[in-house]
Amino acid sequence: MNEDRTLVIRRILDAPRDRVFAAWVDPAQAARWWGPRGVTILSNEMDVRVGGAWRRSMRSPEGTEHHSRGIYREITVPERLVFTFRWDQGGAAGHGPETVVTVSFAALGSDRTEITLRQEGFATVSGRDEHRAGWSSCLERFADHLAEHVN
Repeated sequence: MNEDRTLVIRRILDAPRDRVFAAWVDPAQAARWWGPRGVTILSNEMDVRVGGAWRRSMRSPEGTEHHSRGIYREITVPERLVFTFRWDQGGAAGHGPETVVTVSFAALGSDRTEITLRQEGFATVSGRDEHRAGWSSCLERFADHLAEHVN
């Protein structure tokens, strides 16, 4: 795999690993935090099982709609989630290659979690960098969601 076209982001969250994992895979919760700041989720379908599909539509603040989809390849509760990611425009395969996203959830004691997000398979470094900006903003929203929805 071409390392200069691989994205790796790490974040430490102030929530237990079980709760972080559950918030990631629960469609109702994901609809509240998924996507960069400012986007509105239009639809969020998640069949969280190996071989299950996910599909999401969102609208940017400028009014542009973005559609993405993928398949869950691996689910190890509450440690790891692997899924494909592809932009889907107009119902057909969209721009850019299908990439593979691996999200690892590491417990840091009983009340903190480190997420490591690795996305591989970008065609270009600029494609990787666009996703870095999007995922970074998305993970900020995720941290806010966890802080606001303390169980």
